[in-house]
Amino acid sequence: MTETYIPNNGQDKLISRGLKFNHLRLIAALGETGQISASAALLHMAQPSASRLLSELEYIVGNKLYSRHPRGIILNESGLLLAKKARHMLRGLDDMNRQIIETGEGLRGAVSVGAVTTPALEILLPVIRHARVTHPNIEISVTVDTSPKLAESMLNGSIDFYIGRITEEIDPRPFRTRIIGKEPLVLIVRSDHPLTRDAPKDLSDCTSYDWVLQSSGELMRHAVEKYFAEHGYKMPTQILNTSSVMMTLAIISQSNSIAPVSHPIADFYGDREDGTPGRIARLPIAKDLYVTDYSLISSADRALSPASEAIFDLVNNRLDVNKTIEIKD
Repeated sequence: MTETYIPNNGQDKLISRGLKFNHLRLIAALGETGQISASAALLHMAQPSASRLLSELEYIVGNKLYSRHPRGIILNESGLLLAKKARHMLRGLDDMNRQIIETGEGLRGAVSVGAVTTPALEILLPVIRHARVTHPNIEISVTVDTSPKLAESMLNGSIDFYIGRITEEIDPRPFRTRIIGKEPLVLIVRSDHPLTRDAPKDLSDCTSYDWVLQSSGELMRHAVEKYFAEHGYKMPTQILNTSSVMMTLAIISQSNSIAPVSHPIADFYGDREDGTPGRIARLPIAKDLYVTDYSLISSADRALSPASEAIFDLVNNRLDVNKTIEIKD
């Protein structure tokens, strides 16, 4: 049976009292800016008009929504709730408009995908190559960043889905996940590093060298520190902190430093298939070093557009193929 929605008494009270989209747009903007003047500028309206809309909105909902302070306004509990709901409704309308356009024009549109480094290279690149053939009218944008930033981007509607993690500081309730697996790491050095001539027996042979690591608190750094502690080694004393893969590779290539990176990065910059030496080499130790599971993550309460769903399905299919290969191996 098809589900229908028929308003009953009270369900359309706000609309009957005069609620308009401009009210929703204003309260959503106030939730972001905290200033009437900035919100008015964002919505291309005069400040007196914005103030009038805000007064109307308080009358419509029957509650105070904010208090004033020297730098602007502070939304109270009712105001914050209304701002959150308004953002959700406006985003839903944008999604609906996008889906209608894509449906009317055939399977075309723009898709924005996020990923941490390893799946960006291992999973998304093959999917994008495949999509260029099967869905040539879909424009794909890829954002490579840390999981917390990707989660924030998905919540504000900047990306449609991502491959990464839901870290401890992230509320998992708005997300739907499919676990993919652990992210193996490998230790790399420049191709003519002393340790390539005299291979290390274990990590104790490496701690006298400089290391390049992510900043404290980041996942890869935590994985390395945990590995050192669990295997009874002291952390290196000379550490350069950076989250930039390019900076890491630049430092490695010009010094005797050691760095953990994902396998796809080591493969990309290491020896080539034709035997040509690469600029970096792998150290034959710590082969069980890895970062915790990452997942394919989508919104639990926001439907994907037809174009986004098509790319999402390609990613899922790729994961199914990878899983089948692992089972056969």
